[in-house]
Amino acid sequence: MTKFRGMLTSVYMNKIEHFLTFGDEFLPGNKLQLRLGLMALLLNRNVLIEDVPGMGKTTLVKYFAKSTGLVFRRIQFTSDLLPSDIVGVSIYNKENEKFVFQHGPIFGELILADELNRGTPKTQSALLQAMEEKHVTVDGISHPLPDRFCLFATQNPRGQFGTYPLPESQLDRFLFKFSMGHLTRDEEVKLLATGQRLEKLESISPMVSQEELKKWDSEIHKITASQMLLEYISDVLQSSRAKEDFAGLSPRAGLELLLAAKAWAFFEKRDHLIPDDIQAVFPFVAGHRMFSYHSLSAQGEQLKAREFIKKIPFVQKK
Repeated sequence: MTKFRGMLTSVYMNKIEHFLTFGDEFLPGNKLQLRLGLMALLLNRNVLIEDVPGMGKTTLVKYFAKSTGLVFRRIQFTSDLLPSDIVGVSIYNKENEKFVFQHGPIFGELILADELNRGTPKTQSALLQAMEEKHVTVDGISHPLPDRFCLFATQNPRGQFGTYPLPESQLDRFLFKFSMGHLTRDEEVKLLATGQRLEKLESISPMVSQEELKKWDSEIHKITASQMLLEYISDVLQSSRAKEDFAGLSPRAGLELLLAAKAWAFFEKRDHLIPDDIQAVFPFVAGHRMFSYHSLSAQGEQLKAREFIKKIPFVQKK
């Protein structure tokens, strides 16, 4: 670890650790989910959280909003929601005889797309441009979104009544997909003893500033990756495309895997990548991209992804 990294650790990492520790106290049993969510926030990326109702998906996203002070917008997806309800609409102003664009709820910094797969495919597609290009186009006019724009979507497991599967083009725009999972006995007892979390959200004050988010994002991009590590990622991508029983990973997925691995290394207080960083984030970056055709659960996708990457050797050159 470099001297600068040591300075960075003392100044910033303690605050990150406090953020995650406080989050784990507030949402027991979700250390990994908190880390992945914060990584996505720092990188300005999108996250998909899949689980049955009542597991804390919405509460997790609201915790990120309260603890960072980002401009928060919630969009509740239903079968009758229209694209214009999300991006906005141009309304004719009689006074100046011009159309005036009324911004929709997509114009925020942290967006909760709640129960995304209950929206129709047409409505789901209204998010594609925002998720990738960070702007939306209405009536041929492009409208930029805020500099920091992250979409956290929740979805119910596929097969539940009233849900529509997300297209592969949309799944590929999510950096991570994960589930909340069940609590251990001790964690559940703690939750029962302390009560509903949604009622306690109002008491949370921002712990991280916009400037700190930008700084940490910048430091993550400075994490170095050796030529051998880049070749290892390429071997993983190439191997995924050689299989006929699941989808191959796109070049975009490779870039996202590299960036996510750098964020993991940053949280591990390192200024360079090691193979463990890539393997740690791979299930959450690649599972939904490779195995969505199989209609697996989030846990099932991640398990398949872990099994896959274990078979790809990291060749260390002399």
